[in-house]
Amino acid sequence: MIHGLIWFPLLIVFVLLTALGWLERRRQNLFLNWAEGSELSKLDGSGAARLKEGIFSWSSFEAGAFQEQDTFEIKQLELLELMALTSGEAPLTTESQGRCRLRLIGGGKEMDVPFSDAEQARKWMNQLMEKARCDL
Repeated sequence: MIHGLIWFPLLIVFVLLTALGWLERRRQNLFLNWAEGSELSKLDGSGAARLKEGIFSWSSFEAGAFQEQDTFEIKQLELLELMALTSGEAPLTTESQGRCRLRLIGGGKEMDVPFSDAEQARKWMNQLMEKARCDL
């Protein structure tokens, strides 16, 4: 009886971890379908983003599907800024790491895209600027 009580919580943890793994795999498969044919795409804890046919869009994962939050036409891109996620309008310093947001400005529109990793956001800044220059 005591052995059963010891192993029961481990069984519950195993089932819980298996379910969470299945949900993450499902999210990744949905992302692969959503991002199919994209020039650039990313999936992290903050959401998903893609550049497809000159349109940059980002989505959040809600209720088992990607819900599109906003879109931006890349050829109208005038300025890209890397901003701190929580400290208002403060730009992110070059040595900062962690969560941040990428601000796209152009064509009278401003869009903030959250990123879980500042290094990945910096790479995206460079790639988006290259794509914007190519589209001009």
